[in-house]
Amino acid sequence: MENENRDFVTIRLAEQLCGIPVLEVHDVLSEQGITAVPLAPQAVAGVLNLRGRIVTAINLRKRLGLPEQEDGAVKMSIVVEYQGEPYSLLIDSVGDVMSFPEDSFERNPVTLDSCWQDVSAGIFRLEGELMVVLDVEKLLNFDIGQATAA
Repeated sequence: MENENRDFVTIRLAEQLCGIPVLEVHDVLSEQGITAVPLAPQAVAGVLNLRGRIVTAINLRKRLGLPEQEDGAVKMSIVVEYQGEPYSLLIDSVGDVMSFPEDSFERNPVTLDSCWQDVSAGIFRLEGELMVVLDVEKLLNFDIGQATAA
């Protein structure tokens, strides 16, 4: 039987290469006008209008406790769906669609930074770096009540 490949849209976030399963990505957007939402959790950057749909924008750097991007840096986003709702994940940059053989997939190594451990489904080893496979459900399933108290 032939080995299956898994396809990912690659992104960068704070220098880390990450992958989101290609079938979960609905759109890739350049910088969008985002309207802030009062009293929203810290990780919620606001909302944006995407072809008439209201999309919640999540600042992944804040969500993962990473330092903010420098002012003037290009902000991009990837639109995914979670529980029937669209979410725009704010990221640093979008790379290529990459395909990896299923048998090269690994569990999270214990050395993986804790901010990635919580939202990663596993990793693929590339030449010179790791690609963290992001679990969209884990990324977006954060405690709203807890986040608003901050």
